[in-house]
Amino acid sequence: MYESLHRPLAPRRVFVRRLARHAAAAFSLIGGSLVVGVLGYHGLEHLAWIDALLNASMIMGGMGPVDALHTTPGKLFASVYALYSGLLLLVAAGLLFAPVLHRLLHKFHIPTTGPGA
Repeated sequence: MYESLHRPLAPRRVFVRRLARHAAAAFSLIGGSLVVGVLGYHGLEHLAWIDALLNASMIMGGMGPVDALHTTPGKLFASVYALYSGLLLLVAAGLLFAPVLHRLLHKFHIPTTGPGA
């Protein structure tokens, strides 16, 4: 997927396409996870759709739930969803920053062989 150490830096259009693919993957993960959260809150806690969306969004954003949870399955879902959302944030950030960091490291790579190494 990425150019190797001994290949030249990818052209800007290739980099922009790579960045767009990574962003699409990250936002797809976030959107899919939001749908799971909305369905979980709606199904387990019987919240209205808009309230389920608000709770799922707040958990994913790291703010915490808005509505009080009343059922044991709802509380278990919320705890697992909160832990999952924390990991999802790291994965999404990694997906978004990987092409940029790779390009930066590839561009400024210092050869480890030859004079001065």
